[in-house]
Amino acid sequence: MSDPLLTPQSPALPPRRRPFFLRRGPMEAVAVTVIGLGFLMLFQPFALVLYTYSLVTLLAGTFMFMIVSKFPE
Repeated sequence: MSDPLLTPQSPALPPRRRPFFLRRGPMEAVAVTVIGLGFLMLFQPFALVLYTYSLVTLLAGTFMFMIVSKFPE
């Protein structure tokens, strides 16, 4: 029987860094920014076109946040 503490181990590989669009932290920040942009578009009194697309922007940011929150760290 061989002792697992005495057997040679292969060197640990460094963890692979994921691309920006697959990491949770930065993408959650992008999603929160989109939600904030939709909120500002909803409450601005200047342009009707911004008000028109505010709900779509809020929903897109919310769905984006729900999906991105499942990404690994």
